[in-house]
Amino acid sequence: MPETTQTMIIAAPIAENQRIDTIDILRGFALLGILLMNIPGFSMADYSFEAFKNDPGSFNFWLYQIIGIFFEGKMRAMFGMVFGAGVLLFIANKGTKGASVHALYYRRMFWLLLFGLIHAHLILWIGEILYLYAVCGMILYLFRNVAAKYLVWAVPIVAIVSFVAGTIQYQNIRAKRIAYVEATTAQGQNQTLTATQTKALTEWRKIEKTMIPNREDAKENTRKMKSDYGTVARYLRPLAWDGQTKYLPFEVWDSLALMLLGLALFKWGFLTGSWSTKDYWTVLKIGYGLGLPLVMYSNYYAFHHFSTLEANLARMEQVPINWINLIYPFQRILIVLGHASALILLAKSGVAQGLCRRLAAVGRMALSNYISHSLICTLFFFGYGLNYYAELEFYQIYFVVLVIWAIQLIISPIWLKYFLFGPLEWLWRSLTYWKLQPMRR
Repeated sequence: MPETTQTMIIAAPIAENQRIDTIDILRGFALLGILLMNIPGFSMADYSFEAFKNDPGSFNFWLYQIIGIFFEGKMRAMFGMVFGAGVLLFIANKGTKGASVHALYYRRMFWLLLFGLIHAHLILWIGEILYLYAVCGMILYLFRNVAAKYLVWAVPIVAIVSFVAGTIQYQNIRAKRIAYVEATTAQGQNQTLTATQTKALTEWRKIEKTMIPNREDAKENTRKMKSDYGTVARYLRPLAWDGQTKYLPFEVWDSLALMLLGLALFKWGFLTGSWSTKDYWTVLKIGYGLGLPLVMYSNYYAFHHFSTLEANLARMEQVPINWINLIYPFQRILIVLGHASALILLAKSGVAQGLCRRLAAVGRMALSNYISHSLICTLFFFGYGLNYYAELEFYQIYFVVLVIWAIQLIISPIWLKYFLFGPLEWLWRSLTYWKLQPMRR
């Protein structure tokens, strides 16, 4: 057909009138919640939690428990679900004139992966998720046309597979720990060590340097974090690289399952607010009714069995399989569905519209706000900044969180009043479409 007689569809970013408010609200809430979980990584030394997490008389203890019950893992789960829904939002209304939607999508993921590398190795945040999400997103795209009823099976299947994989990894570390204990016992008895025992000492030392620092290592790590940029970078970059390479095969599956669940919930209309109020209340009651008892039992178990580094290591030597870990993926999904239902009900009710609009604005600028978390926190806590690392009590670091929340809830809607995108969202879109996108309204 001649080009003049057909409608040309040009691939372009999602128009503002095509955005779904509930998804932006969920993304904004998840992003702010992620900072609750990340702030200790920016600010607290190894094993500093031991000072209060087993003392019910401490305010820090109860704050730690509340954050663990309601937010730990749940915010990343919500963010992953919304990211999964974003696949379908991205390909909506895109044609194939000028650039294939497949090429556009993978170019988008490539730039996200590059942002993740910069985030980890230049800004120096080893807990960053952009790289992981880019890798998962490349796999996720292959499932975009799968029926929702099949996609939801990813959660229980991956939960079991992840438990098995985690158990294999745990048993490998446990075997090295037992061999190390045997070698140090022989060493303490002035016995000549065999080649196997000498190797056991070396192997456990590698684990201490990368995964389970001993007490002296913990002190040295704190010293490094309170040093200049070069020292901090030399300490953190190898850890970040291990996470992006060596441990990536273990980390992909959990995030991928959450994204597949997000795809399913988007197709079913859950994330778009299309369900009835009654149905959202039902999900909320089931999610909290089952999830909260599970996570509280899990935390109670941890309170009794994982109190200190030494207790953790002793239990590792005694217990070949931590069956309690099976609870985690299920309580997390139940509670995050409860959270999502509560937020969607809030948005549908018309109550707190101002808060919902601010959360949506934070969600629309998620990349810019996420990176700004790291810029603010590294410059506030790390040695080359204000050097507050290992200086504040647990509850005090959440004053920093509240300040950042306030800034982003105020600035994000103001920014979007004058601009179409956040600054990094604009850059990401321009790189994806290989064309400068309009910025000002």
